[in-house]
Amino acid sequence: CAAGDREWGAKMQDDLLDAVDWAVARGVTTKNRVAIFGGSYGGYATLAALTFTPEAFVCGVDLFGPSNLGTLLATTPSYWASMLAMLHRRMGDPATPEGQALLKQRSPVFAADAIVRPLLIGQGANDARVKQVESDQIVEAMQARGIPVTYLLFDDEGHGFARPDNNLAFFAATELFLAQHLGGR
Repeated sequence: CAAGDREWGAKMQDDLLDAVDWAVARGVTTKNRVAIFGGSYGGYATLAALTFTPEAFVCGVDLFGPSNLGTLLATTPSYWASMLAMLHRRMGDPATPEGQALLKQRSPVFAADAIVRPLLIGQGANDARVKQVESDQIVEAMQARGIPVTYLLFDDEGHGFARPDNNLAFFAATELFLAQHLGGR
């Protein structure tokens, strides 16, 4: 269980790259047909992939992923209080200079200028776990550098898309995005 401690954006990210290499080596796919898509931590992994290994994937889809681990920890909901010590152990303790440095180093928002692949972001405005500011920050950083990004904000959603119309709208947009960048219908 401790193998992932302080490995967000590092060894945990390497595991994803290893999986791509495995699939390519076995002919499951080709390097130019691999996207990364994830929600919550998986959204973070998408942002980390596009910033820390900018050419490893053709494109990325981030659903409510944290872009700044410092602000994520600073805005945790009150019902996460019992989990804070664990989160600090896993990501970095913002109460220490070392932890602050690690959180900044592993936060995609501070490396947004490295993004060279298309990115689609989906976010619920009422998300209590990964607040809207996490998506806003990466979008603003990309726009400030002239990097294109597609941002879909759903005013009536939280951490996940519970409303069928929103779910369908997001996945329709995702299907078009992936078809544009990976091919297919």
